[in-house]
Amino acid sequence: MQSIVLSSLLPVVILIAIGFVACRAGWMRAEATKDLAALVFMVLTPALLFRTMSTVHVEQLDFKPVVAYFVAAIGLFVLLLVLGKATARSAVLALAATFSNTVAIGVPLIGLAYGEAGMVTLLTVISLHALVLLTLATIVLELAVARQAAQAASISNTRGAWRRPVMDALRNGILHPVPLPILVGLLFAQTGLAMPAVLDRPLQLLGNAMGPMSLVLVGVTLANARIGQHLRAALALSALKNLVLPALVAVAGWLLGLHGLPLTILVVTASLPIGANVFMFSQRYQVAQELVTASVAVSTALGVVTVSLVMALAEKL
Repeated sequence: MQSIVLSSLLPVVILIAIGFVACRAGWMRAEATKDLAALVFMVLTPALLFRTMSTVHVEQLDFKPVVAYFVAAIGLFVLLLVLGKATARSAVLALAATFSNTVAIGVPLIGLAYGEAGMVTLLTVISLHALVLLTLATIVLELAVARQAAQAASISNTRGAWRRPVMDALRNGILHPVPLPILVGLLFAQTGLAMPAVLDRPLQLLGNAMGPMSLVLVGVTLANARIGQHLRAALALSALKNLVLPALVAVAGWLLGLHGLPLTILVVTASLPIGANVFMFSQRYQVAQELVTASVAVSTALGVVTVSLVMALAEKL
């Protein structure tokens, strides 16, 4: 089991290390990180999300395991958001504590450890993972940005003064490079049409580039970050993601009557390290960038131990 976890995490670590070395060797300027992050966020991520959701048929999904997973994830997200006073920073950190690396690590890990039966549950979670958590984070972040802009503009607290900022934030939260391709892809899937190969192939290539590019960018940012200053916070955030979230998912699943392999897959999925998409959000909104970068690295490194531990405990569920 340990070798399976290691073989799934090692490619992620290597990609982060490549970005780190490339920056330290001077092959990539730190100033280019923002432009590349924008490319990933505005082009590669929408391609991946649209293509993933374009094959999801709602009527074929078993929502009971999904409900257990997202009850726990959203509950933790909201708790951290409230404790952080609903700021943009607290929204990004709440996303970091709840968003798993389900594709780069989850797919090979679950496939090797639990086979096709486990993959069915995982893919059901993946089909809604981005839709639920990234859309939620987007709306909260846009509301926080709108609130900050209103305060900066000294908008009066008169009746109705809040309506325009809120409506603008909600609009921006939907017409956004994350929720929009998810929703469009989901709608396309319900038509029953097949994606033409001439369109599907470029989308596949763009989507495949998203994960590696994001992880390389994590390494580039890591080369310029001062992890020592954020190590304690990164450890705390990693503990929330790698250990607390799977415990909450286990409780939620047990309360909903889940057991056996479906519950095991949910718990292991929740224990996966922080997904690289969180890093892209921190770059996009320029919030907690160094802390999120450090947390992705720490969460991934600790995952060799924590995921193995969770998998061992999950077998008893």
